Amino acid sequence: MASDAPGFAILGAGIYAKEGEPHPYLPAIAALPASPLLKAVYSRSEKSASDLATAAQTTLHLATPPAVYCDDADVNLGALLARSDIHAVIVALPITAQPDIILKALAAGKHVLSEKPIAPDVARAVELIRTYESEYKPKGLIWRVAENYEMAPVYRKAAQAIREGKIGEVLFFRARIVNYMDTESKWYKTAWRTVPDYQGGFLLDGGVHFAAALRVMLPSPLTHLSAFTSLTKSYLAPADTLHAIVRTASSKIQGLFELSFGAPSAECSTASNNGFTITGSKGWLVVGPGARLCVHTALGEEEVVEERTHGVEEELKSFFEAGQGKDDGMQAPRSTLRDLAFIQAALTSGGAVVDLEALAQMAWKEQKRSTRVIQILEYPKIENALCVGRWAPASDVPRCMYPVAAANSSRLAQAPALGESDSNAGDHGYTCVELSPVMHIATF
Repeated sequence: MASDAPGFAILGAGIYAKEGEPHPYLPAIAALPASPLLKAVYSRSEKSASDLATAAQTTLHLATPPAVYCDDADVNLGALLARSDIHAVIVALPITAQPDIILKALAAGKHVLSEKPIAPDVARAVELIRTYESEYKPKGLIWRVAENYEMAPVYRKAAQAIREGKIGEVLFFRARIVNYMDTESKWYKTAWRTVPDYQGGFLLDGGVHFAAALRVMLPSPLTHLSAFTSLTKSYLAPADTLHAIVRTASSKIQGLFELSFGAPSAECSTASNNGFTITGSKGWLVVGPGARLCVHTALGEEEVVEERTHGVEEELKSFFEAGQGKDDGMQAPRSTLRDLAFIQAALTSGGAVVDLEALAQMAWKEQKRSTRVIQILEYPKIENALCVGRWAPASDVPRCMYPVAAANSSRLAQAPALGESDSNAGDHGYTCVELSPVMHIATF
């Protein structure tokens, strides 16, 4: 029966899910040549969920509206996630609400496409990625981050032009995005954006888009930056403008990144020559408003490409196909972590040079140190009992916060004595505070 066919749900009933330009989900789903059936929608309130269901029935030409789930009724998110006929969810919720919902959906066995940014900050993003890669990816579950700028054809064609050598060797670049945001904007009137509970306000929410565009186009990843931020309009606190000097892994490539939501008028935003310019040894290319790409050569040749799509259709198509075993690797969490790290570094730089790789690696290291988990695989068939300890920082032994695992038998054969420091525990001075019988264990 059609009702038993695999389908998907949308979690979140805000602007991005249902309303017109520039990047709405419902029209993008309708534009796909084929997609799973939208079977359910969820929002905190019944009214917003019902409004989305009604809009979905009209836009997607459904015989009946999707089922409505909300926090106001017994048919809540848990009930939606318990449905066996829903195989995937699209998460379009406030930035700080998304991480917990992502994990709940994965735990329920659903494929997940979550809106950008991947998380409110790098540390939380790393925690999510580690949990996904250790617990859910091995089960075949897909988690992708909906970054439509990564999928937008105009940026991918710019990257292709660079790979084909049309502008020669890339030398430097400039990104300039100056926007006008007033208190009447539908985006500003979103409660969680008006008083953001995450770093950077609009600079984070919108900024990751432009970091993603550079990630797609440039032949070398962004690795270092020095930036300053400022606030030009008090209602856009904590900051609405940032300027950064950026370098890539190829030290030959450097550039400028300017992002502001504090333009004094819409006319200023229009006249600000927004877009990306990438200059090479044999020419340059410009990606401007309206998804327009112009490739110029030093010989005076010009190639113009105009794209009508913004990438939402492509991101949805890629996600649905990944759930069917045709994974193209796009929108991977580790890739979008780079976009978040770039914006976080710019927000916190204060003029100092920030190593983006080090920022991410520090988060990986800290997260690993605070969640050193063991997995019991089997009891050892040995004559002599071995012991392995639970470890804690030497400065905080009584709390015993860090269970440690040895990954091989040679380490197990040298189990520490109570109170003994572990020479392999690094420079953080882990000390054995509790001994227990050993089972064959492995870190993950």
